[in-house]
Amino acid sequence: MSDNQGHPNVPPSFNLPFVLSVAGAFLASSVVAIVYVWPVVRTMPRHDALRLLAAFHAFRFLGNFLVAGFVSSELSPDFASEVGWGDLIAATLALVSMAALSWRWSIAVPMVWIFNVWGTLDLLNAYYMGATKIQNPGLFGAGIYIPALYVPLLLVSHVLVFMILLRSGPEEQTP
Repeated sequence: MSDNQGHPNVPPSFNLPFVLSVAGAFLASSVVAIVYVWPVVRTMPRHDALRLLAAFHAFRFLGNFLVAGFVSSELSPDFASEVGWGDLIAATLALVSMAALSWRWSIAVPMVWIFNVWGTLDLLNAYYMGATKIQNPGLFGAGIYIPALYVPLLLVSHVLVFMILLRSGPEEQTP
């Protein structure tokens, strides 16, 4: 619940606890990535590091907004459909990327680029749509953990993937 009376520049629909939850998740995700994840993945062979990070995104079908009853029936069906299909496509691209990396296909790195650009834009679009079209985060129902916890984790891992993709150095030799 939001009480923004006395704050004329804050829209009545602004939900400070939700925003603080998202901001806290971004902060915590970033700290964990910097302190624990990046030191490990930066020393791994490129294909292995990319495969590990893509694996995290293979679970984006979980809690899909298309599942009846997962979110409130009052949530915009257009929003739920766009977010749900975007996540399902991202999960599929992550799985294909993992396979391509595992089998050292020549398209492996370009496939990761496609997955990572799609996945990042999909999450940013979902946040934008949620912020501009969904006035009540409570409409996410059981799915509230997705924008408040899982999306910050996913976005931070996308940054790590971009860092690995852009890292200079010799390509790995195929076995």
